[in-house]
Amino acid sequence: MFTQRRNRNLLEATGTTLTLIYHQTVYSLRNSHSNAIIGLLLTILQTAIFVAIFLLLYMLIGLRSSPIRGDFMLYVMSGIFTFMTHVKTVAAVANSHSIGGALGKHEPLNPAILIAAAALSTLYQQIIGGATIMILYHILMEPVSVYFFPGCLAMFLLSWFGGVCVGLVFLGIRPWSPKTTGLLTMIYQRANMIASGKMFVANSLPNIMLPWFSWNPLFHLIDQTRGFLFVNYTPQKTDYHYAIWVFIALLMIGLLINFTTRKYESISWNATV
Repeated sequence: MFTQRRNRNLLEATGTTLTLIYHQTVYSLRNSHSNAIIGLLLTILQTAIFVAIFLLLYMLIGLRSSPIRGDFMLYVMSGIFTFMTHVKTVAAVANSHSIGGALGKHEPLNPAILIAAAALSTLYQQIIGGATIMILYHILMEPVSVYFFPGCLAMFLLSWFGGVCVGLVFLGIRPWSPKTTGLLTMIYQRANMIASGKMFVANSLPNIMLPWFSWNPLFHLIDQTRGFLFVNYTPQKTDYHYAIWVFIALLMIGLLINFTTRKYESISWNATV
């Protein structure tokens, strides 16, 4: 029992890493609530409340039908699901680990496993929450019809991948200035409430206003999602390739920052007198 296990080949190392990611993902999911079912129900409830708030907001501004010829609820949910997956993944990855954390003191674990577990647990929660709401809507309200489901799923996963990349940047700079990083993460999440463009259709946006939103990869992904969701809508002002290249660039920047930070980071940075 006191002998440390050693991986003899690449296959064993891969299996050990995947096992650690699985157990750490389960741990991250159980962190939100001691009961896993209640934790998932809370995630579903949070998403449902978010949808209800936006429906109320649309009614207050006089928008009672979809700007795209199709189901109004699908129009609302397409933006909210993509937005929430992105910003929640950003927050989860940005707070996934620290050098002073208790879990980081266990040798089998490493930052890559903790980051992967935080990202996967968020993806799992968002998939379960979104699928549950869509199924309930399909059964209780109206049948759901999706024009090209693989495209919608690809945009959803791309928004999650983008959240991982942005979260890595915030994770790398957090040890240098934790309060500033927390503030920047919150500003990024709040700014995307508007800058993500989930409240309007990109094709109907005047060209003079387009530069205010076209810089944001999430704006492109939400609009492209609606292009795959509705047969009558073809995005003309957005391109998912832009989002892919921006996220890859952020991933490289985030990795560089994290490697540099890990080289100089010290547990004494978190010491208090």
